Amino acid sequence: MSLVPVYPWYRIRFDDGTYFNYGGTQTQIESEIARVSPGDVQGYRRLVAQSRDIFDVGFVQLGDKPFSSVASMVAVAPNMIRLKSFLSVYQMVSLYIKSEKLRQVFSFQPLLVGGNPFTTTSIYSLIQHVERQWGVFYAMGGTGAIVSAMEKLIRELGGEILLDTTVDEIMADGGKALGVATADGAKHVADLVVVNGDPPFVYSKLLKGTVRKKWTDKKIEKLQYSMGLFVLYFGTSKQYETTAHHSILLGKRYKELLKDIFDRKVLAEDFSLYLHIPSRTDPSMAPPGKDCMYVLCPVPNLQSGVDWQVEGPRLRDRIVSYLEETELPELSKYIEADFYVTPEYFQSELLTAYGTGFSVQPLLTQSAYFRFHNKSEELENLFFVGAGTHPGAGMPGVLCSAKVLQNLLSPGSLERDAGGNKQYDSHAKVVN
Repeated sequence: MSLVPVYPWYRIRFDDGTYFNYGGTQTQIESEIARVSPGDVQGYRRLVAQSRDIFDVGFVQLGDKPFSSVASMVAVAPNMIRLKSFLSVYQMVSLYIKSEKLRQVFSFQPLLVGGNPFTTTSIYSLIQHVERQWGVFYAMGGTGAIVSAMEKLIRELGGEILLDTTVDEIMADGGKALGVATADGAKHVADLVVVNGDPPFVYSKLLKGTVRKKWTDKKIEKLQYSMGLFVLYFGTSKQYETTAHHSILLGKRYKELLKDIFDRKVLAEDFSLYLHIPSRTDPSMAPPGKDCMYVLCPVPNLQSGVDWQVEGPRLRDRIVSYLEETELPELSKYIEADFYVTPEYFQSELLTAYGTGFSVQPLLTQSAYFRFHNKSEELENLFFVGAGTHPGAGMPGVLCSAKVLQNLLSPGSLERDAGGNKQYDSHAKVVN
């Protein structure tokens, strides 16, 4: 697959119609800051330094280490306190930035991993430095190109992939996973099982014959879950050449809208949106002279009780009207094809608890040791990888979870967790 850089990383549109081009070199970002709030340039430099410190500890030192014991958490506690992990991302940014517009610019990133900037631990401000360290890239051909490349690699390594096959049960006996049974009645025996599904769903639905000592239904219900997603995909008969590859369209409300989504769990009349136009970078994604796009709207998950059969069409039309007024003039006239997905899709097709887009929220009390462990506490040879386990959601987080798993399962290795404690002696062979 081919990865190409994108600039700006995001073009952020404020509700008053002004813009902030986020990304590029520090000089470019400081130039944008000076245009919006000159007095915040120095504060931004201090924020960058703080983000770098958090990155060095949270990503470089601990990103690929499992947190499987209380001791592993205790060992890193001094660093977490020093880095002010008890603050939220918004609180952290506010220590350095005075402009409310810029506070939004530098605090919205937790939404990319399913968190509320006002409650997500400031450790996730490392996202800023992840972007600064490596930039933002697009895979030519879209996410599907990444999937195809991974499939090719797995098959070359001798892996077998079963498509359109749903796992119905993780078979277990005597505290040990035996393999998986699929909805078509087939049984696949294995020495160990690695799950990249949503852990709350896996524990509550797939361990049918297992007595769960830690992750009981009661405990799973008490977790705080990420928001849901409403995603409208559409193609246009014209190109909107002045619109950026990535756009964040911020609404009138910031904190109160997030409260509606995460706490009150109500579908508000206003919204903030993420607009993605892959054909801006990759013309092959749409026919000549046309564009393909999607717009993502954070919404409450299914704990809200929203009737998406009623609200789906209505929200679709409200979003199209808003885009016409802001970024995409006469959009309804030029849409050639469209469809949307709601949290119901994430629940029924992607099998996430309550139709969330990112599993459980990245709160301090749901991170590291307090998040779902990479090595299950319920079955000795059951492992987790992906958004719901440590270290969390988002492409960097998911890739780090794969590194954690690799370290746990490297043949003959005796891994240590983040606190230096011996973990799993990985000698088992995977049966495909």
